[in-house]
Amino acid sequence: MPVPVGLNIWSRLVEQTFPYLDKTLAPFDSLWLPDHVQYGANRVAEGWTLLPWALARYPDKLCGHEVLSNSFRNPAHLAKMVATAQALSGGRVILGIGAGWNEDEMNNHGVQFADRFNQMGDYVKAMKALWTKDEAGYHGKFAKFDPVWSWPKPHQTPHPPIILGGESDHTLRRIVDYCDGWLPRTRQGFDAKQSIERLHKMAEKKGRDPKTLSVTVFGAPTKPEALADYAKAGIDGALLAIPDDSRDDILRYLDKIAPLARPYVKEAA
Repeated sequence: MPVPVGLNIWSRLVEQTFPYLDKTLAPFDSLWLPDHVQYGANRVAEGWTLLPWALARYPDKLCGHEVLSNSFRNPAHLAKMVATAQALSGGRVILGIGAGWNEDEMNNHGVQFADRFNQMGDYVKAMKALWTKDEAGYHGKFAKFDPVWSWPKPHQTPHPPIILGGESDHTLRRIVDYCDGWLPRTRQGFDAKQSIERLHKMAEKKGRDPKTLSVTVFGAPTKPEALADYAKAGIDGALLAIPDDSRDDILRYLDKIAPLARPYVKEAA
């Protein structure tokens, strides 16, 4: 079966490009959105405002972030946001997360850059407790609360899929520890088969079933033969990234890459 193909859109041209998605998004499996509070002088839209808009406008698509800077948001509040969006959308939310890389952004908005990885893990574990227990308490270094009730619960059991971006061994250990999937980028000579083997070895070393972990490649190549190779290797999804370009160039690019997703749609139907 062909690998599902999603579309990652950059938000600085949100007003100009989003209406055009109505014409081009149909064959894609999913829509992935960015999340920044600030990004230099770039005009970035807010990620969690974009997400419910996309879920409502495209009721047949999975939607998530590539990636959500989850540490900017209180974990109890974020857990409720995710669960509510899951309930309203019938379970179409994917929680794509990352620790963050923009030091100025993080230090300016309440997250110490040096603490970002530990804080991310603490927040995710706190959210999982809220999603999976009727009355959940959590006392970590960064997230602390006594037993509380948090409803609604996520549409999916036990919780929405949590996938983490990154490529290092540290990333793989975090995925095995508290996530459900990996979102690697195609930099530094990415090899699909070797990457899956690397993740599976880490899972087996930590006593986790590798079959419980997905792999979705961000920045996948725009060649049918490359996507076919991904499918043979066992990749679960491929995200095509819209380049940071002019409005007209982006619209032409959308027209060009849309056919790459159609084999999956045809066979899935």
